[in-house]
Amino acid sequence: MSCKHKAVSSFWNEFLCFYRIFITLISASILLLFLPLSANAQLQNIQERSGQTVVRSVESLRDLEYQTWQMVAYPQEDSDDNKVLRIVGYPGTLRFDHPNNLQVKAGLRTWNLKDITLDNEKLSKDPREAAAEFDLTPLLNDLSNNRPLRLLLKDVFTELPVPPFVVQEWRTIEKIQAP
Repeated sequence: MSCKHKAVSSFWNEFLCFYRIFITLISASILLLFLPLSANAQLQNIQERSGQTVVRSVESLRDLEYQTWQMVAYPQEDSDDNKVLRIVGYPGTLRFDHPNNLQVKAGLRTWNLKDITLDNEKLSKDPREAAAEFDLTPLLNDLSNNRPLRLLLKDVFTELPVPPFVVQEWRTIEKIQAP
């Protein structure tokens, strides 16, 4: 009788081992298929009133204090060449006196991007104070490669690292004439 008991016990041990391996493989497959990669590009096409399609970059980045900021780079509506960088935080996180230039550093180079928040009527009247805009054009005109950047905004954040793939997105945004 003890022989039968050992055979049944061995069968269940093997079954449980197979079951655990099967569940692990299924779980890993589901995670790989449905979880997005953190470095995925988030270029978006948006239709403007004028009939043009605008390609914009939308990324969420963390500063060194682990606070999350959304970075939206897009072509300025009334210009073909000028680009805008909008920084969005939680409501109330971008309370500062305008204008306040955004300092950008890359190695030994430094740029001061002009604060154009007050030029945007919607942002200048928004009581939440959750977004600020800067003229990104001088930076993009000077960059010859996709290098990491560090953003500094006085009284808001001391350093916000920008990885090269985000810089690449910023350099590729443009307006496309719809057919």
